[in-house]
Parts: sequence; C-alpha cells; structure tokens
Amino acid sequence: MRRVLIANRGEIALRVLRACRELGLSPVVVHSDADGTSLPVRLADAAVAIGPAPAASSYLNISAILEAARATGADAVHPGYGFLAENAGFAEAVRQAGMVFIGPPPEAMRLLGDKIEARRLMGKHGVPVIPGQTERAPDERAISGFGRATGYPIILKAVAGGGGKGMRVVRSEEGVAEAVRAARSEAMTSFGDDGIYAEKFLEGVRHVEIQILADRHGHMVHLGERECSLQRRHQKLIEESPSTALDAEGRRRLGEMAIEVARVSGYENAGTVEFLVDARGNPYFMEVNARLQVEHPVTEMVTGVDLVRAQITIARGDRLVLRQEQLRPRGWALECRVLAEDPTASFLPSPGRVVAMRLPAGPGVRVDTALQQGDVVSPHYDALLAKLCTWGGSRDQAIDRMLCALDEFLIAGPRTTLPFHSMVLRDEAFRSGRIDIGYVDRMLPGLVASLRVIGEEAEIAAIAAAITAIQARTPDGRGRPVPDTSAWSLGGRRRQMDSRIPDRGPRCATWRR
Repeated sequence: MRRVLIANRGEIALRVLRACRELGLSPVVVHSDADGTSLPVRLADAAVAIGPAPAASSYLNISAILEAARATGADAVHPGYGFLAENAGFAEAVRQAGMVFIGPPPEAMRLLGDKIEARRLMGKHGVPVIPGQTERAPDERAISGFGRATGYPIILKAVAGGGGKGMRVVRSEEGVAEAVRAARSEAMTSFGDDGIYAEKFLEGVRHVEIQILADRHGHMVHLGERECSLQRRHQKLIEESPSTALDAEGRRRLGEMAIEVARVSGYENAGTVEFLVDARGNPYFMEVNARLQVEHPVTEMVTGVDLVRAQITIARGDRLVLRQEQLRPRGWALECRVLAEDPTASFLPSPGRVVAMRLPAGPGVRVDTALQQGDVVSPHYDALLAKLCTWGGSRDQAIDRMLCALDEFLIAGPRTTLPFHSMVLRDEAFRSGRIDIGYVDRMLPGLVASLRVIGEEAEIAAIAAAITAIQARTPDGRGRPVPDTSAWSLGGRRRQMDSRIPDRGPRCATWRR
C-alpha cells in the first residue's frame, strides 16, 4: 500500500489524510465543486473533482470515484463514514478494481447491513435482541398487527443503512400510516431500499456501543464502550467514554457480546456493535455499524489507540498487536458534535459563510475539524462543523474542561449548537449521569427558552469578533494594508534597518532593547 484515495470530505477526510501521512502513505482526495478549496484538498498530494455539489452527483458517484483512484495511482480507498462507507457494492467494486478497501469485507457488510438478517444471526447465537419482526414488513397492516400484539409504542426501522435514517416512533395505531409512509420514503432516499420492519420501542433505556477491531488473522479485541444516549431524532449529539450505565461486570459482559457478534459475522477491521441497556442493566443488540464512527475520538482518548491507523494497518494485512488485557480505559472523554443548526428553531440547518472563527485549546482539548474562516457551510451535506472533545482524569474534570472549551469556541456566521451543548453540560441531571435516550426530548422545551437569550448574546459577540477580523484586513486611507504594529513585527523591522544590533535572541527581546 503506497497511495490512499479518501472518498469523503470535511473533518473525516482530514483525519484520514493525517493518518496516511504518519504511516508514510500518499493521501489523495476527491471533491465536489463545492469543496474545491477545502482544507483536505489543499493538503492532499492530489485532488480530483468528481462532480457538482449534490452528493448523488459526487460523493455517491462510484464510477467517478474509482476513475479518480485509477487516475491518481491509488492502490487503496478509505471511505470515512457516511456516503459510501457501508455500501457493500462500493466495497466490492473497489476490490474488483484491484484496490484495497479500508473497511470490513463486503460479505460481512451485506450480512450486517440487513438488520433483519443480523437480528436472526444474533438470536441464533444467543445474543439478546429487541422483540421485533423477523421479516420485512410487506405493508401497513403487518405493522399494525405487530403493534397490537406487542403493545405500543413501537419503532419502525429501515432494513438497510443506519445513522437514524428511516426511523419513526409510533405511539398509537392512528399514527401507523403516516409513520410507514415517512419511514419508507426516507429509507429509499437514504439507502435506495424502502424496506422497513418494526421493533418494540423501549423507553428509559441507554444507548451504549462497543468499539471493536478485528484483523484478517482471526484476532479480535474490543476497546470498551461509548455512551450515546444524548440524541435527538436518533441523531447523536454528545458522546462519552466510558458510560455511567455500566459497572465492571456489565462492561465485561457487553464486551464479550460484541466479540461474539464480530466472530459469527466474519467481521474484519474497525466496527461498532450497538446495544440498548435497560434500567436493570440488561443489554439488547441493535445493530453493527460496519465503519468508523463519528464519535471514535473519545475511545482514542481513553485507550490511546489510533483507530484510523489501526484501520489502515489491518487493511494492508498487518496483525493486531493489541491484546485485550492491555486495553484498560484511562480517565474520561466527552465529544460534542458542533453542528450548523439553530437549536432555538427546532435545529433547522444554518448554512452560510464563516466570517470569523476561534478554536479552543488547552490541556485535554481536541478539535477535529476541517473548517476555516471564510469557508461556506453548504446546505448539501451533513451539518457537522467540528467535533469538540475533552479528556479528564474523571468525568467531572472532562465536563469542566468541555465547558471551558465551549466558552472559548467561536464561529460567526452560521448559527451553531454551541450554546445548546453548554446548557446540557450545566444541567444537574446530565452532570450526575441520569440520562437516557429520552433526555433531550424531555429537557428541550426548558432549554430552548434559555438558549434564545444565550443565542442572542453569542450572536452579538460573534458579530463583534467578525467586525474586528474585518477591520484587521481593512486598507488604510492610501489603499495599503494596515501595518502590523506588534512588538514581534516591529522588532523584526528594527533589526533589518540597523544591522549593528546583534542577534541575541527572539525578536521581542531585540524590540525591548
């Protein structure tokens, strides 16, 4: 493996690019017309335009991506997450083109990508599953019959894909028809397959997932759990590792289940086994995400394992050197998904130009983003702007560091979820770990009123920062840029003008003399 084509965009394209550089591999990227000046394009060894802004014409265009790989001499393809990452047909096409697909084999992807088949397989091997249909629902009547038999609420799910697409909660028989129509439509749009099925909707449960790694030589490990219960419309907003839902025994049991899932499905590379955990600690298998997760950084921060590097080395045939007994989480990590959405307006998308930006920093702070000042947030793609992560020796320290980082973070232009995250992390229920998948829905009405006030203050601050940034670039009255009058700059000029001043250290020291 010498050259890797990254079939994605934004922060995940940049994350993979950096891992390639570290491994001595040449990274190349594809991009839509909307992303021609993005940071991954600027930093890659080569970049190929593959189509207009809409994803269907670019990042989902398999033939264009494969042609770009051939044209740039790539011998491997990394799909990132989203787009084609869980498309078995794409993985197969990469393999048939004589290149390495950095992800699970298409056979395992097909098996696990069909949720009904995956449920059957897990039930056969003793992994507990949520009560639900074992066939695709042929029509609305089959869904209604399941609801009457098991009792409402129920949840409709797309047979293919993931990421919360094609999911609808139904609380009474009167809501079945509309939910079926909406779920089928979204499933077809997202995955090209309108198949759905129904499960019993469990309330008051936690969403806990286990990260796994498996090489082609039969060695598998799990890297502990992530808590993903803070979500809205089945889209995760805040994740953490480890989870307050599990004790040592529960953690051991869930890890063993995840390894069994990987074993019976013939899994290889990085993946995530997702569970629901009820109030008594009983786990239920949901699905496998056969790809890298958006929230993978929190696992990296508590285990010290570079998951993207592991993906690449596994794909090129290396053996996993990790052993289960070595993997002991250290400390606590949180991730806030910073989105271009307005939480005071039902999280409506908020595209637009980023006129000013300031990233947080400090001990235990990590920001994964490809966003830069001047970039335009496109309405054609996911609203994710950045992943803000913090690590601490304890959960309280990780939360405190996250609050400081959120206060430092500034994005002027699009409205963002930054104030929403600050409100949640200051909530006593979250702080004490009393959360479940219904937390955001319960808290949102009270949060929105406070968010409107905070949002107005944040907008004023963002506008002020934008004005300051613009003023710094304003020409003076004679049409020349405003001179840099900092001590560092003036010190440098003085040295240039008076060569008799000896070079005794930094420019600021020269200026002080």
